[in-house]
Amino acid sequence: MADALRSVDLVIFDCDGVIADSEVISANLLVRQLLAHDIRIDAEYVFRHFVGKSFPVVADIIGERFGIALPPTFVSDYRAALRQAFADSLQTTPGFLDVLGQLTCRACVATSSSAPRVAHTLEAIGLTDHFGADVFTASQVANGKPAPDLFLFAAREMATPPERCLVIEDSVAGIEAGLGAGMNVWRYVGASHIADAARARAETPAGVTVFDDWDRFYVLAPELRM
Repeated sequence: MADALRSVDLVIFDCDGVIADSEVISANLLVRQLLAHDIRIDAEYVFRHFVGKSFPVVADIIGERFGIALPPTFVSDYRAALRQAFADSLQTTPGFLDVLGQLTCRACVATSSSAPRVAHTLEAIGLTDHFGADVFTASQVANGKPAPDLFLFAAREMATPPERCLVIEDSVAGIEAGLGAGMNVWRYVGASHIADAARARAETPAGVTVFDDWDRFYVLAPELRM
């Protein structure tokens, strides 16, 4: 049973896998890029081990885990290829725009992605103007998710007490960050990279509401709807 939702003045959305249905695109590209360096993993491996982490951290983990020194241009090459892939095919998660259009309180984005990547993501799905400057990244804090720093920073910038924030996350690391910040936390498991919603529910900390369809958002929080 999830905890009752406390009063909310700000919804903090993660980006990849919550706003943008981007994780499959990102994972498949990473698999192809790593194959050129004789590292063979699949998209499921990426989903299980890397979702919620910044890409430089992911690159460091890959180098250590597989005992290979990736070239200095690996991160920049990946990001350039990802920008093109996003421009070609990225979409929002199904139903997200309807939820966003009816939200009565303020909203912002807090993501482990780099500032350039989240900018390209929001541009590709047409949400740059909607969020404006209310987009915060791990590069602005000392410690990324699962540390609470990013969400606490976003709340301060938006002049909102943590206990009056609702975090929407897809990753376990993000959930831990939101809980550590003392915020309401819900887990969205409706993006295309989550093939097993039951497993996702099972691995979600107790007390965190889990939903797999944006149509459920205002069923769970009708007070946030126009």
